[in-house]
Amino acid sequence: MLHIHFSSEDLGRVRLAPQPDPVWELLLSLHALGGSPDHIVFGPWRAETLTGPDPSLSLLLQLAPPRGYSPDFLTPPAGADLESTLEAVMSVDRARLRAELTLLAAQRGETPWMRRVAGGEAAAMRELGAAMYRYHRRVLSRSWHRIRAVVEAERAMRVMDFFEGGVERLLGNIHPLARWEPPVLKVAYPVRQDLFLEGRGLLLIPSYFCWGRPVTLLDDALDPVLVYPANRDLQLLTEDPAASDPAALSRLLGRTRAAVLVEVAASDGTTGGGIARRLGMSAASASEHAAVLREAGLILSRRVANTVWHTATPLGRALAEGGRPVKAHHISGGVLPRPSTKSPRADRCAV
Repeated sequence: MLHIHFSSEDLGRVRLAPQPDPVWELLLSLHALGGSPDHIVFGPWRAETLTGPDPSLSLLLQLAPPRGYSPDFLTPPAGADLESTLEAVMSVDRARLRAELTLLAAQRGETPWMRRVAGGEAAAMRELGAAMYRYHRRVLSRSWHRIRAVVEAERAMRVMDFFEGGVERLLGNIHPLARWEPPVLKVAYPVRQDLFLEGRGLLLIPSYFCWGRPVTLLDDALDPVLVYPANRDLQLLTEDPAASDPAALSRLLGRTRAAVLVEVAASDGTTGGGIARRLGMSAASASEHAAVLREAGLILSRRVANTVWHTATPLGRALAEGGRPVKAHHISGGVLPRPSTKSPRADRCAV
């Protein structure tokens, strides 16, 4: 059992990650690749991904076994972008590298490349950063819009929990295997672990590739995080053969209104003036189209000072990207299958 201990100060410092975390999704997707080929969600994606030899993948799988411990240094606090986060991975302290990779070697043995990484060799660290970058670009980036849509939908639900019942309702609804028993959040876990927040608060990270139960870092001196499964409807990443083509959106909404929706969905937030400039229309026309899309539940609009900002809802983003929600597979009781707990250090998501 994982026990996360809150103070009153910590309850005021609970945060929800604003978007998918690239390195957590990278690490947990590697776990999925090492899992069962018949997995209900990851099986088709796994088969599509493992289509040929990949030197980057073979290196990364040495550090990310599908069961048990994976080094904490692989998931540093989120940076402004993937490149800055990978820079943090490559510049991690050597003493920490040795300690964490010693734990990993005790679980599964050590390879020559792992020894080079553990020693902090510059060339080995560059290889690690390059492998993570290539893997993310080759494997995850092509499905990132779907990963983002699943995470954003889950985040919207948790924000609603907070609005309706505060942080205690938010914590209570994180996952069926998590129970809020003030002042402790108890999470079903294969090992006993206590995390005392001590005023640092807690960052909640919904993750597409997290499966079965929430997880946290092993080292409680690091910034506290709880990564938890976001894919409650079991959405697949593989292409839906019945997905609509981009022209279908124009037939549904009209060419101009479809272009407005695509423009909003492509940004993390844009103004009516921005839409008008990029699409070559009047500000009044952009405002009119945005109002219709808002009334249809496809975008959200909020006023900041004298400016109105528009963002796409998960439904609006799915329509703009030509996707269609995949029919969910139902599991009795609504709880995702619980992974094996045979590993003595299964402190990451298992698949």
